[in-house]
Amino acid sequence: MLQFGEPDPALDYADRPTAFGLVFHDGKLACVRVDRGEGSYFDLPGGAIDGDETEQQALVREFVEETGMTVRPFARIAAAAQHFRKSDGTPVNNIGGFWIAERLALDPAAKIEDDHELVWLHPHTALNELRHDAHAWAVAAWLRRR
Repeated sequence: MLQFGEPDPALDYADRPTAFGLVFHDGKLACVRVDRGEGSYFDLPGGAIDGDETEQQALVREFVEETGMTVRPFARIAAAAQHFRKSDGTPVNNIGGFWIAERLALDPAAKIEDDHELVWLHPHTALNELRHDAHAWAVAAWLRRR
């Protein structure tokens, strides 16, 4: 599995199982803009796997929480890991799959993460804007397979 991010040797990075999704609509990629004021950033929708969830179950839950979108994951296209520090400073190593998913429905009222906003970016724009190298790599891997 590819490993992204430069870990600080003074920190202990806990492995964090994750799943992230790529949903395309009208030639654009679903992303989330996470509002952190001056430090706002773009991510692929997805996140940590809770308890005994599968990657697919976590992805479905995370998409609703972050965007209000219901999705159906159908193809795991890549796996990678990313060392980084969460917004609260906790060092983690996200490890998991990247999935192509189908958009089934969109209900903005179902979204519960107020600091996340669904945005549709052209895939080439996403390559430049996504915060994590692992996310940009997954988009590039998808672009090369089309």
